[in-house]
Amino acid sequence: MIVVFLGPPGAGKGTQCKLLMERYHLQHLSSGDLLRRERAQGSALGKKARPFMDSGTLVPDHLIVEMMVREMDKAQDRDGFVLDGFPRTQDQARQLDAALKKINKKIDVALNLEVDDDKLEQRITHRRTCSQCGAAYHLIFNPPKKQGICDADGAKLLQRTDDTAEVVRRRIDTYHEQTAPLISFYRQAGNLRSVDGNGEITKVTQAMFDVLDRGCG
Repeated sequence: MIVVFLGPPGAGKGTQCKLLMERYHLQHLSSGDLLRRERAQGSALGKKARPFMDSGTLVPDHLIVEMMVREMDKAQDRDGFVLDGFPRTQDQARQLDAALKKINKKIDVALNLEVDDDKLEQRITHRRTCSQCGAAYHLIFNPPKKQGICDADGAKLLQRTDDTAEVVRRRIDTYHEQTAPLISFYRQAGNLRSVDGNGEITKVTQAMFDVLDRGCG
């Protein structure tokens, strides 16, 4: 089973992705992680991608697709994959479909985690992290015992610079602009499955499990 995991910033994709991997024995494939690994290893693909990464420009779609598909083709110890952060556009999705077809694979489901924009902003802007141990807190859902102080080591809690309201709204707007066409692409392909991500984590998890357990046909 190959799953494309879609969801806006703050939707809880990181948490839910781990649970999907554990339940269905899936390998997590992040285009960013793979690019960094290929570059560090000095592979042929890494050498091709390096100039783009060094200059801060986008790595061409065909290189990323080749890298992702090669990874899926060589991994035999997993029951499938969760694709995270790729594809991002319809053109990438079409290239990915064509490349997968050559190795007799396909996207089984595009799992779309839907969360209201106001809830996304609340989730992200209230996040705090310990400056020492990295422990994560949320001022509403998981607050520290003492305001602004980590329970574990008494260090100061910090807010990430990209977790401010202004930045968060911009990130959400960008997500909608970039992802709306991709959602349409998979809807037309017949393999889009949307899950309401507004509720409690356990309920969202179960809803995703129900979707995948029912199959993708």
